[in-house]
Amino acid sequence: MSRIRKLSEGTINRIAAGEVVERPASAVKELTENAIDAGARHIDITISAGGKNLIQISDDGCGMNAEELTLAVQRHATSKLKLDGAGREDLLNIASLGFRGEALPSIGAVARLAITSRPSADETACRIEVEGGTVGEAEPAAGPIGTRVEVRDLFFATPARLKFLKSDRAETQAVSDVVKRLAMAHPEIGFTLVSEGRHLLRLPAEAPGKEGWLARLAGIMGEEFRLNALPIEAVREGVRLEGFAGLPTFNRGTAQHQYLFVNGRPVRDKLLVGAVRGAYADFLARQRHPVVALFVDIDTAEVDVNVHPAKTEVRFRDAGLVRGLIVGALRLALTEAGHRASTTVAETALSALRPEPLARDDAGFNAPGAAPWQGHPLSPSSFSVPPASYAYAGRPGAEAQAGFAGLGQSARVEPALAQEQQQVPGSADYPLGVARGQLHATYVISQTADGIVIVDQHAAHERLVYERMKKAMAARGIPRQLLLIPEVVDLDGNGAERLCARAEELAELGFVLEPFGEGAVVVREVPGILGKLDVQALVRDLADDLTELDEALSLKERLEDVCGTIACHGSVRAGRRLSGEEMNALLREMEETPHSGQCNHGRPTYVELKLSDIERLFGRR
Repeated sequence: MSRIRKLSEGTINRIAAGEVVERPASAVKELTENAIDAGARHIDITISAGGKNLIQISDDGCGMNAEELTLAVQRHATSKLKLDGAGREDLLNIASLGFRGEALPSIGAVARLAITSRPSADETACRIEVEGGTVGEAEPAAGPIGTRVEVRDLFFATPARLKFLKSDRAETQAVSDVVKRLAMAHPEIGFTLVSEGRHLLRLPAEAPGKEGWLARLAGIMGEEFRLNALPIEAVREGVRLEGFAGLPTFNRGTAQHQYLFVNGRPVRDKLLVGAVRGAYADFLARQRHPVVALFVDIDTAEVDVNVHPAKTEVRFRDAGLVRGLIVGALRLALTEAGHRASTTVAETALSALRPEPLARDDAGFNAPGAAPWQGHPLSPSSFSVPPASYAYAGRPGAEAQAGFAGLGQSARVEPALAQEQQQVPGSADYPLGVARGQLHATYVISQTADGIVIVDQHAAHERLVYERMKKAMAARGIPRQLLLIPEVVDLDGNGAERLCARAEELAELGFVLEPFGEGAVVVREVPGILGKLDVQALVRDLADDLTELDEALSLKERLEDVCGTIACHGSVRAGRRLSGEEMNALLREMEETPHSGQCNHGRPTYVELKLSDIERLFGRR
């Protein structure tokens, strides 16, 4: 007797269901995609217990008649695959979201499924039920044009699967995420999502065009994204990239706010995620992630969506082309943003300054014994501004640029002047204003036409030095400065060996060093644009950087790591007093330098407070 036997139809269906329907969110995804493919203009989704007890999806699409409804619940029956010239189904040109013909029979194999549908040509609807894989007859029913799918008691036929589901709250969140991604790709369709009688999403259909698209994204990702989004649009060799990307200072602690789509299909593709990370590598710390919504449109013959049953992974015929397009388009948009920082920086600062309600008696006066400003962020005791640390700025101009050129050297601090004695015209001519002083020898305060700007001098100068190094390397290489007395640096472990192994590459970055006995190196030349710096500390940090770098990568490929370390050591330090010319020169160069709104680690370099916001703080508005 043969040990090999053919599986029963029920077992086959349950195995297939395990691949397609992993959790309630998987069923919602498949059914919503069917509604989109059916040409729906509005889709209503209702769930209960995270989708375990009930999933109901109603649409106003093309609908199905009784014959089509009977075929739709059979395995591998679909209307979405075209025939090629030889009369075979063409799996290389897939223009729809669903195409396998597995969703409905798979769901019906593990749940109680009921479908009511009516095409526009019919006067009545039809209804069919599938319970645990048993298919009923299609019967007449009442219903509007379109389709309503009800899924009850998901996995009742495979109870072991229920043990692997998460809490109702977690499953509801997964369903919400699926619907959000599909709604982002189809702003022309209205979506509602209701859970336990509560609306989680209520998204009206948006007008065509970028404004409608951005409105849909703002409805899902928040109004802050609209205020801090950069438009992305690029075309290369027939591949089109569109969407919006957040400013580097508008970032998150996880990558879950990165939404990527290929031909309207939400995907979680490693190639696309890696391209986004590479584009932002110069601007964000490694534990921070950008917020983006990017849409790739490509010839269906150039991408394979038939890689995984969940259809969340794709494979490109020319992966390098797609990656290069994404990286190039994002970097161009970030460069054109100039020194712009996200609006959330100012909002965070204002929320920290906003006063709490004062203790008052019934008559509206301060309560007896209450000190109105005691312990308040704006109380006099919270400020410590020694007069000697507050140097007022002089007139910006050529002298300022000359003064800024010497920031690597020691600077003379101007004596503090009374504000009324100053005559500093032209603040309206500069986006970052004109310097009015330096606070705690760390923050430059400038006045703009309609507010004030507070600049972190170290973070700002770090970005400027970094951008200069990149520009110099791309043009002619970084000029080097010979040390009159070579610096010998002792290193722990294998630090000296790692540095000497990369000596040629470090020389391209402006560092000339060589071995000096066991566990030590001697530095003979340093990058000329850095001025005075602590060579010992910098070399030790470079050795630590090389410990974490992949040996297969060149330093040019990891420019942001090495140059970032060099720029940090060569920048104006916090606690350094600046003259008025130096402060203004710093502001002017920030205005002219791309990406100067954030340092190399993604932190903001300045905060801008509008006069209207300041007036609200003091109750003037």
